[in-house]
Amino acid sequence: GGGARYPYPKEVWSPAGGWWTRPTNWKTNTAIAFAGILAVAYGVFTVSADKEKRLVQPIRPIPSMKWAREYREQKETA
Repeated sequence: GGGARYPYPKEVWSPAGGWWTRPTNWKTNTAIAFAGILAVAYGVFTVSADKEKRLVQPIRPIPSMKWAREYREQKETA
């Protein structure tokens, strides 16, 4: 669909692959990109959980108490 393919300049470079690209290894590329995103997200989560510090303690349990270092250390010493 979309009409016939038109002539395009061969010297133009595109980071997305150019005109009418259909890479044969798109599944592998997608899996590698997804794994990279997960690795970076895990790193950010880990650093954030280690640095989390609450000045005012919550009245009732909150989800971040399960992974924040401040509360894990309290549970281990108690």
